[in-house]
This record gives sequence, C-alpha cells and structure tokens, in this order.
Amino acid sequence: MRFVFVFLLPFFILSACQSKEETSKNVEMYNASGDMVGTAQLLDGPDGVQVKLKLEGLTPGFHGLHVHEYAKCEGPDFKSAGNHLDPEGKEHGLMHPKGPHLGDMPNIEADAGGLVDVELMLPGATLKEGKMSLLRGEGTSLIVSENQDDGISQPSGDSGTRIICGEIKSGKGNEATESPTDPTEFNEKQE
Repeated sequence: MRFVFVFLLPFFILSACQSKEETSKNVEMYNASGDMVGTAQLLDGPDGVQVKLKLEGLTPGFHGLHVHEYAKCEGPDFKSAGNHLDPEGKEHGLMHPKGPHLGDMPNIEADAGGLVDVELMLPGATLKEGKMSLLRGEGTSLIVSENQDDGISQPSGDSGTRIICGEIKSGKGNEATESPTDPTEFNEKQE
C-alpha cells in the first residue's frame, strides 16, 4: 500500500501543477464604439495557438489581424494595446525575410455581409508560461485593422486604423505600468 501511495503521489502533484496552465481562452471582441462584435477562441497546441475567430459588422474585404503587447482595449483607437507582440526583436511581416513578429497573423476576409468565420494558426505562440506566451504579464490583445496588412512594411504593415480589439487576459490582475515598446528598436534599417 505504501508503495502505491509513493508511486502515485508525484503523479498527483504533477497533475495539479499542469492543471493551472491554461490551454484555451475565450476573448470577446469589441469595436471602437464599445459594441461586442464577435469572439475569438484560442486553443494551445504543439505547434502554436489556434485562433477561431467570428466577427460581424466589418467592411467587406481584407483586414489585418495582429496580437499586440498589452491586454488593454481602450477605445476608440486601441493604442493602449501597444505595438505588435514581438518578444524576439524581429521585423514586421509574414513575408519579411527578417520577420515576422510573433503577433503577425494572416489577413482575414469579411464576406459581402461583413462577417468573418475563420480558423488561423499563430505558430510558435503558447498560452503556457514563457517568452512566447500570449498570457505573459497581464496578457495581450487581438486587434483587427481597417485595411489588409501588406506583409512587409515597417512597423505594422500599413494596415490602417485599429477597428476591433479583444483582451487576452492572463488573470494575474496586475495593472500594467509599462510603456509600449518601440517597434523600430531592434530594426537595423527602416523601409
């Protein structure tokens, strides 16, 4: 009996530790007027974070989508979210040879009715602890921009105004006191 207890004790301790790490997150998405316009479901996986995004009320066509530094969506401009999440000091853009930022995602397309229903992958990201976590500090935010991201322009893809924002909160509850990073701080040359 004692052998079984000693054998199972580490298993229960490890299970308890692992259960505290989040593997999914639901995010409510809001427009600049403060209206809820959709949701994003984030699921942690072995290759990154899968994002299931459902939105309404967009202008038909392509829009940029990025994860930003802070879990703050203060309208109407959402600048409180900071810059793109970039823990490795890379250049912006999925097509840039020295990129991309961790927060760079493919463009999304709103249909003729302004609806988006899409699944995307954010490679290399995680909801677990670490440098590549979307839940580091207080968390991050998911932002949709007015125009499509061109995939290479610095520092943000010439994607225009931020029009929708959702907070990816870590649940740690501390108020961020940091200033947004300078997206050009690590760049060798701006284009």
